[in-house]
Amino acid sequence: MTSIYVQILLILFWNADCQIIPRIEECGLSCSQGIHCKSKPSGVIFNSFCRDAPASLSSMVLNSMKISTVMKCVQGSSCSLHLNIKGTLSLDENVRGLEICSLSLDTQESQCISVRFTRKKSKMLNGKKVHIQFNCIEVNVAQHIYVTMKTIPNYCEVKLSQEYYVEDCRNSDVGKYIPACLAGKFDYNVDRARKLITVNVSISNFAQDQDYYVRLCHKWFTCEDVGAFAVIKGKESFKSVSLKYSQLLPCLCIEGWLAIPDARRIQLCPFANDTETLWDNIVYNPLTQTLAWEPACPVLVMVNLCRFMKSNDDCEDIENSSKNSTEKVKYSRVETHPRLCMKFTTKQGSWIKCPFAHGEFPAWKMKTAAVAEQIQVFFTSQSKAQFSVLVCNRTQMASCESLGMHYSVSVGDSVSIPMSQEMCGSTICIQGWRTDVDYSIPLQICDTYCGFHGQSYGDGNPAKAMTHRMRSVQSLH
Repeated sequence: MTSIYVQILLILFWNADCQIIPRIEECGLSCSQGIHCKSKPSGVIFNSFCRDAPASLSSMVLNSMKISTVMKCVQGSSCSLHLNIKGTLSLDENVRGLEICSLSLDTQESQCISVRFTRKKSKMLNGKKVHIQFNCIEVNVAQHIYVTMKTIPNYCEVKLSQEYYVEDCRNSDVGKYIPACLAGKFDYNVDRARKLITVNVSISNFAQDQDYYVRLCHKWFTCEDVGAFAVIKGKESFKSVSLKYSQLLPCLCIEGWLAIPDARRIQLCPFANDTETLWDNIVYNPLTQTLAWEPACPVLVMVNLCRFMKSNDDCEDIENSSKNSTEKVKYSRVETHPRLCMKFTTKQGSWIKCPFAHGEFPAWKMKTAAVAEQIQVFFTSQSKAQFSVLVCNRTQMASCESLGMHYSVSVGDSVSIPMSQEMCGSTICIQGWRTDVDYSIPLQICDTYCGFHGQSYGDGNPAKAMTHRMRSVQSLH
């Protein structure tokens, strides 16, 4: 059943695209039965109020209405589209003519004409059917039209109406001969050093004398302007223009169209793979400790905060930081650590940006000292901060088994961790991280503390073992 429905739809689309539109040289009005009729424009208010129909008037006085499209073409010039309206009316002594109105449902613009019959002839043919054809209402490509036909005078309940869709540029005749569909073709060259895109335009002979607009735009739901558009004058034989850009983005498009009403636009978006610059728009607000990224183009991306590892240039995801988004991504209460980075992952791959790697941001340090069977842990920071301390036994290079010893400490204070006999002979690691932020990079100092009296400083490198002599290493944080 579904396949039959799809086939019917395809046939309908094929018919709409391939339907031949009749051509006319002049538009006009014609009436059958040898009746002389004439037309003139009428206002919307004229004949808008209806009256009760006489008892002798049949409600079927207006028999039928059919609408199609014709193409008016002047030799050596372009063509225009017109409604071809055919109606059938039963002549009656109470009807002096009829009114045909078209309303654009896109723009709410209306056009009305009144058709009058000579009274003497119409009386002679009272009750006979007369066929009327009118094709002088000009319409635009793909316009949605509402057409009404009423008697003059306007009798209530005596009216025909119909919605109609004008063919669009997919129709072979419309696409070939209507200026609004002659969008032209263009090619382009990119000068990355000067940040210039040169566009060369070729236009059909029908539109050679028309001006042509070219612009750069960022494609979201619509294509938003990027700078001013350029005009190529119709009289210019060499149709080329250069446009300045700031960044090559995946959504940067070149758009061109003829300088005529309702012109079809042609669009080319050739930079879909230039995603690198998308990840640069990272902003940090030190007052709110908020880290945010907003895409310059619509893109489906997974964003993570991650911890950059010096040892293998990898970036380890931070738990509970994954966000799928096509719009702005925001993280609150973020620590300004040089190794705290953002990872962006799309179908094309992954990119890592570390916004705090360069520049001066408030830093904190952790140091340990072994004194009298105890390990003392100290934190220093340029600002107020709260920390947690965890003691673990490093069993492997990448794993550390918790010993169930967990402490909280503030800047300027210290915590003393008692050494047990079981801890001697093992590599003990002291892990420290900030608890007054939601996203923090932990520091870790590992050593065999039994029998060692000295100090060790955290340098921000996880799982790094310190030797049994005092070492003063500048902490990255």
